[in-house]
Amino acid sequence: MKALITGITGFVGSHLAEHLLGEGIEVTGTMRSHSSLRHIRHLLPDMCLYECELMDAQAVERMMADIRPDLIFHLAAQSFVPLSWESPAETMTNNIVGQVHLLEAVRKLGLASKVLIACSSEEYGHVEEDEVPVKETNPLRPISPYAVSKIAQDYLGYQYFKTYGQHIIRTRTFNHHGPRRGEQFVSSNFAKQIAEIEKGLKPPVLYVGNVDAKRDFTDVRDVVRAYRMAMDNCEAGEIYNIASGQCHEIREVIRILLSYSTVDITIEEDKTRLRPSDVKVLVGDYSKFYEQTGWKPEIPFEQTMKDLLNYWRNELA
Repeated sequence: MKALITGITGFVGSHLAEHLLGEGIEVTGTMRSHSSLRHIRHLLPDMCLYECELMDAQAVERMMADIRPDLIFHLAAQSFVPLSWESPAETMTNNIVGQVHLLEAVRKLGLASKVLIACSSEEYGHVEEDEVPVKETNPLRPISPYAVSKIAQDYLGYQYFKTYGQHIIRTRTFNHHGPRRGEQFVSSNFAKQIAEIEKGLKPPVLYVGNVDAKRDFTDVRDVVRAYRMAMDNCEAGEIYNIASGQCHEIREVIRILLSYSTVDITIEEDKTRLRPSDVKVLVGDYSKFYEQTGWKPEIPFEQTMKDLLNYWRNELA
């Protein structure tokens, strides 16, 4: 069985590649000419890389004709919410047009590939307190350009399923964290700051933004396991939440990370870290996915945070 992972050099892509290789699946991943290989370098003897710009329709079609994958995990996207406010047009273009080129290549080549589109819980946007935990049927009220782009990806997948009969599965994944998470994301940023403080690289002050926000965190290693199970068990055209079903305030993330630290650290608010608009609470109901696949998260939140902190300690060693 052959799998294609778009965005394989990223946080989720690298973990997914490890998981699929562990199942004996042949893995090829897309990369750009300037992509860093730091997360996947240890996997290179066992997998293939294909340099392809998803914004180039002809390049995507050539790649798909060469690989002809059985499974396509579409992860490549501009995924940092604050950047979408700074560059809304670029976010829309990257996230929507690249996917169109991918699905058009599947259509034109007549491939029978199963496609998983990694959508996002950010699509739900503004959630009322009586709507938590959030089901797939909840209204979509996006409050960032990123969220709007993910809704477009989501419904493009549905449109290609309905119009062309493509086997497309859409997953709305809630916050996922763990080793290799980019430093611009909240828990990873805290972990890196703590690791830097421990090494004496900066004063013992942890800078934070909105600590009142409540989020649903799932370990990335549980998430990629869910993606693989989705391909075998989920119905084409359907949407599924992937979440832990548990709520953690950002201040709790800080408390847990600091409990593993070796030094005394004070906390200080940095107003530049506050978003123009922010979702107050976002917790997912993954019962539909559980009923379809039997999946449930296995890695405790505390272990995820500990592994994330140790990752940054090793990176700074």
